[in-house]
Amino acid sequence: MTVKELRDKYLEFFKSKEHVVIPSASLIPENDSSTLFTSSGMQPMIPYLLGEKHPEGVRIANSQKCFRASDIDDVGDNRHTTFFEMLGNWSLGDYFQKEQIDWMFEFLTKELKLDPARLYITVYKGSDKFGIPKDDVAVALWQDKFKSVGLEAKIISSLEENEDGTGRIFYFDEKENWWSRSGMPSDMPAGEPGGFDSEMFWDMGTELKLHENSKYKNDICSPACDCGRFIEIGNNVFMKYVKTDKGFEELENKNIDFGGGLERMAMAIADNPDIYMCDVFTSLRKKIEKLAGKMYGVNEEETKSFRVIMDHLRGATFLIGDGAIPTNKDQGYFTRRLVRRAVRFAYELGIENNFTKEIAQVIINDYSDHYIDLKNREAMILDEIDKEETKFRKTLVQGRKEFMKWATNESSAVKVMPGKVAFDLFQSYGYPLEMTIEMAEERGVEVDIKAFGIELAKHQELSRTASAGKFKGGLADSSEDTKKLHTAAHLLLAALKKVLGDHVEQKGSNITAERLRFDFSHGEKMTDEEKEQVTVLINEAIQGDLSVTCEEMDLDKARKKGAVGVFDSKYGEKVKIYTMGDFSKEICGGPHVEKTSVLGKFRIKKEESSSAGVRRIKAVLE
Repeated sequence: MTVKELRDKYLEFFKSKEHVVIPSASLIPENDSSTLFTSSGMQPMIPYLLGEKHPEGVRIANSQKCFRASDIDDVGDNRHTTFFEMLGNWSLGDYFQKEQIDWMFEFLTKELKLDPARLYITVYKGSDKFGIPKDDVAVALWQDKFKSVGLEAKIISSLEENEDGTGRIFYFDEKENWWSRSGMPSDMPAGEPGGFDSEMFWDMGTELKLHENSKYKNDICSPACDCGRFIEIGNNVFMKYVKTDKGFEELENKNIDFGGGLERMAMAIADNPDIYMCDVFTSLRKKIEKLAGKMYGVNEEETKSFRVIMDHLRGATFLIGDGAIPTNKDQGYFTRRLVRRAVRFAYELGIENNFTKEIAQVIINDYSDHYIDLKNREAMILDEIDKEETKFRKTLVQGRKEFMKWATNESSAVKVMPGKVAFDLFQSYGYPLEMTIEMAEERGVEVDIKAFGIELAKHQELSRTASAGKFKGGLADSSEDTKKLHTAAHLLLAALKKVLGDHVEQKGSNITAERLRFDFSHGEKMTDEEKEQVTVLINEAIQGDLSVTCEEMDLDKARKKGAVGVFDSKYGEKVKIYTMGDFSKEICGGPHVEKTSVLGKFRIKKEESSSAGVRRIKAVLE
């Protein structure tokens, strides 16, 4: 059964139980500031679980796309993903525990034909602290279901009772069998709905093999064990409570909130403990195998790289499609992290050219029959993911090279990477801290994160006082991207003089690794034609591969040579003159690249007034 067939079968099954099937909500929550992403099927349903009337009635079902940023670091094993689909059905004050358990047992054993002997159940043991009773109702209902197929369902109240491995229904506390958006009952704010649950697990480890071959082999195995033997395939939440300032009170309506991982169910059907062997990943695996010239599943480290790439680019494709384009904050930060981490692991497979666009295209093709928005936004998705990869590859190669220099010379002798080293990789090469941490951990080395934070704080203080910083001219740092934009600022001043006239002088600048902001003297708004002329001149100079040369000389000689420079009082007796062919000659004290050809393509994003007689250009390199 394919994932698509499984999704359709689930929705049709609940249609037959008088549920209305609704479309998936966006990954970016609407009117919900409690979380950055839609991480479960119940999130868009919160108003209705609290009592608001749903326009489609009291029985609802769907397949909801979800993203869990907290799982990013776990991706690489056989079962973790950041993006997934959650099959869901809800009763809004209509049916409750009996119907839900009856229908789930029917769906799993009759519709999906899963062997009931390999199904295991967990239920809530109750809490005196929170005033919530033990869920004996669910236990009795599950026992009846197993009895109907000739199976005895032994109840386990504490793990010691399962030393012989014969338990089938397990009582656990709120750490395992409670559900709300906020986690356990103690973490829930007032007004948050939640409830005890009953989870369903598929046994992947016939005769305990997965457990006995794991690091947990000395522990008593149960569905709560992390050995990989038991895979959760569904969670029936009996949502009957709301947190108040006084504790927990029952909701006016008792609700059912079911969530089942689509890919997890597919794993059970295929009886394969590797989620990345589900058919939904097949075309992705084959595409990466072709690009890398390597096969999935042959080498453990390479297999991890395959999994990270498949998961992260699937997640990034859906996130961009829902509006989370790569940025440095909020949802866009995680999109950026996914793309960059995927590129980082692609290097481990030997993929050194842009490839994310090709992977995103495969994902769009595979999913657009159900998620039509992917097809409608295809051009935007492909453009954004390719731009992010291009930007990152410019810094990744050099940053990785510098890391390996340190690792070769130092890591064998020390167990901790100094925060200053990690910060220099971040500042000078744009190398993300999380990647430095990952690569260090792979070599048994910790990163001094506290010292990194101290260095970052120093850097931020310097950035706030740009004129008193390390470099003249308002540079935020000395990273490679900042050097490029600083060099481009020289070309911009020269081009403005050529197009607008010699009256143009630099009045200030602020340059980060992301963009260039440049103030210059000019009395009126630039026309579109003038902006186009400036852009063409700069890009011609970039394509001309001009050498960027530096000479030191005294100020008078520099003036006689025709060098431009506004802030004469800020320079010492001797100054540096940076020359780019016949195009630009300027006094400057900051860092530059060696050749204009490395700059990429110059683009003006905005031209506006800065103050009386001063205009401001914001520009980027692509």
